[in-house]
Amino acid sequence: MRKLTEIFHPGELDVQAQFNKKRNWNDNSLAGLNRMFKETIDDETAYFIEGQKYFFIATASENGECDCSFRGTEQGTDNRLLQSVFVKNPVTVIFPDYSGNNIYNSLGNIQVNPNIGMLFIDFKLALRLRINGTAKIIIDKNTYKHIWPNSLRYIEVNVKQVYFNCSRRIKESVSL
Repeated sequence: MRKLTEIFHPGELDVQAQFNKKRNWNDNSLAGLNRMFKETIDDETAYFIEGQKYFFIATASENGECDCSFRGTEQGTDNRLLQSVFVKNPVTVIFPDYSGNNIYNSLGNIQVNPNIGMLFIDFKLALRLRINGTAKIIIDKNTYKHIWPNSLRYIEVNVKQVYFNCSRRIKESVSL
């Protein structure tokens, strides 16, 4: 079982102590925290991830300057949307990189700082999932061409932390 300091970094623990007077997260709640904060993706979570039409990523430069980006997918030859993420195994997810604005914020950040956050939101089910890990760019566009025929390259994420997050403020959108 992981310790509190293996789940949260010092800044998180400090702010929890400062703002959470009830001290919900402590050594007595380790069993629940270890169930919540996983290091691998189980089958049910993989099904959720691969069923999402889009997600958001957060990356940062070597100086910690952040960037957040929307990631979606495109239609296949049968006009159905292709999956946005492929769960390769319990600790690896892959997503395509399509042409965009040619600024390459996310890829540039990954090049110098591999840390990445991924956020999946299902508004209809009011579910939110986070993945934190390290990313690398796969340049060979044939690697996952069978999944994403028009992708220019791929991002492979080594999963360090995966958890469903509080969904209290997610409201179902009538336009979805």
